[in-house]
Amino acid sequence: MAKAKPTPAPQQPEAAGYTVVARRYRPQQFAELIGQEHVAGALTNALNSGRVAHAYLFTGARGVGKTSAARILAKALNCLAGDKPTATPCDKCASCVAVTAGDDVDVLEIDGASNNKVEEVRDLRAGVGFRPTRGRFKIYIIDEVHMLSTSAFNALLKTLEEPPEHVKFILATTEVQKIPITILSRCQRFDFAHVGPLKIFEQLKRIAEREGHKADDDALKLVARRAAGSMRDSQSLLDQLLASCDGHLTAAHVAQVLGTAGDDRVCELASAILANDPKTALDLISQWVDQGLQVGELVDQLVEYWRALMLVNCGGPGVRELPVSPNQTESVTKHAQALSLDAILGGLEVLTATKGRLRGSTHTQVLLEMAVVRLARLSELRAVADLLQTLAQPGALQVASAPAPRANTSAPEAAKKNGLAPAKPAESATPATTSVTLALTDATLREVWERFTALAHEKAPILAKHLRFASSYATFGPNSLAIRFPIGYTQAYTACIGEEPTQRLELLLGRVTGAPSKIQFELDRTATAPAEPPARTATAPPAGDRKKSLAQLPLFRKAAEVLGAQVWHVDEDFNPAAVPRPAQPPTAPETSTEPTGDEG
Repeated sequence: MAKAKPTPAPQQPEAAGYTVVARRYRPQQFAELIGQEHVAGALTNALNSGRVAHAYLFTGARGVGKTSAARILAKALNCLAGDKPTATPCDKCASCVAVTAGDDVDVLEIDGASNNKVEEVRDLRAGVGFRPTRGRFKIYIIDEVHMLSTSAFNALLKTLEEPPEHVKFILATTEVQKIPITILSRCQRFDFAHVGPLKIFEQLKRIAEREGHKADDDALKLVARRAAGSMRDSQSLLDQLLASCDGHLTAAHVAQVLGTAGDDRVCELASAILANDPKTALDLISQWVDQGLQVGELVDQLVEYWRALMLVNCGGPGVRELPVSPNQTESVTKHAQALSLDAILGGLEVLTATKGRLRGSTHTQVLLEMAVVRLARLSELRAVADLLQTLAQPGALQVASAPAPRANTSAPEAAKKNGLAPAKPAESATPATTSVTLALTDATLREVWERFTALAHEKAPILAKHLRFASSYATFGPNSLAIRFPIGYTQAYTACIGEEPTQRLELLLGRVTGAPSKIQFELDRTATAPAEPPARTATAPPAGDRKKSLAQLPLFRKAAEVLGAQVWHVDEDFNPAAVPRPAQPPTAPETSTEPTGDEG
């Protein structure tokens, strides 16, 4: 979080008196806040102009400088070097030294996680009335303020809104969404941003030089990326690495301590995945895990690699601050040019989902292997949008899926077995002629309805039986069909208006019209109930004769010729020559309050 101070850091000859890097290089001035220049500038202007608020809220991720900024602000308000608050505290007076050490009597740092009860807040309110002992202000710094209970927040409201003139509040939190809006409205809010990897790298390089250690740039850049925007995390990690190395910090040593894969290994694994070679990828993972590789770290590295692929694919090789090392840039550029953006995004979704599933799981290697196999098979999968588009074009689907006529006699033999005469193939007909789409217009309404009900009878027979009771049908827009039911058949109407049956029927209608279609169901108060289909009489032809007669129809003959289809079962009320009811113009849907009739 901090830039190096001009004076050299004191040496620590004894291990018992050692102070960690994150504390020794903590920022002591607003100018030393790295990555938070917007916050430092605003607070500096407020101090110079005398417009200091009574309550501030600092929010942001861990280790980005919230508490450090709060201490600097406290020093600026109570610095004894001048007669008023200053934006550049002296760091030498008794007040500044005490605040830096954390034992100033006028600057009270409270941990919200361990002091979250209403009793502690009441004690705080009782102490607010006492004037500061030495400084100008009594300053309360409440860290992790979101941990306070609801009753504690309520007890703090009035004091936070109108504190005495000598009291200032500075609240810090990593989860601002958990703070009540009544608290937020009483504070000036400052959002601390994640620190960029480049800024973290530059600070780590200065620290390594001051500590007297030699560190490779690749090693420090790896630490900076691992910190994920947290300056404190990067400094703590650097402290660990400097203590474990022999005076020269290398990228190999960083990878060994962190349990991460080297840059070459990540590129090798990515190449195997993108070459659709899951066997090689699984062998590499098994070998690296045996050598002590951490699965979670490898998933993080793969996420960064795929993110780099996305950035290069969208913005070209000149994208700033790629989340990979310079050694991987050439490999990323090569792979990004060979992949589509959809494939890259699909890989990112697989990896991020795997990262979430790793938490709390004891089968981390299995989850990683599953993710790698999925990534290697992404090129074999089809997007949902492509499948929906294919379903909306039944002609293309049938041509692609229908088998070509074969030279064997399996289809004629099947027809003879069921008493059907084999149909002779038409020389000029093709399989596509049976799936020609027909746009839904007033002129084609009748033919579309016939095709639609026939398809519904085949694909959704239960819904097709309900459609028999429709009193009329008409168009009400492009590829939009209104279907009306008599008031006495609300059961059929109710069965069709559900979201699932409506979508299913709209999909079937789309296969007829060749475009996405919409269906609207209405109740018709003026229509009479349609007549029930005539019951089969003794003079009705036998089922076998009906099958034979239907097999001679052009549609069934073509189905037998192209697909080897056969008439297996015929409903008693099926009549391909039935004349549909005349269409009536649609009206607005009506809500019926009359009792439901009996549909038989």
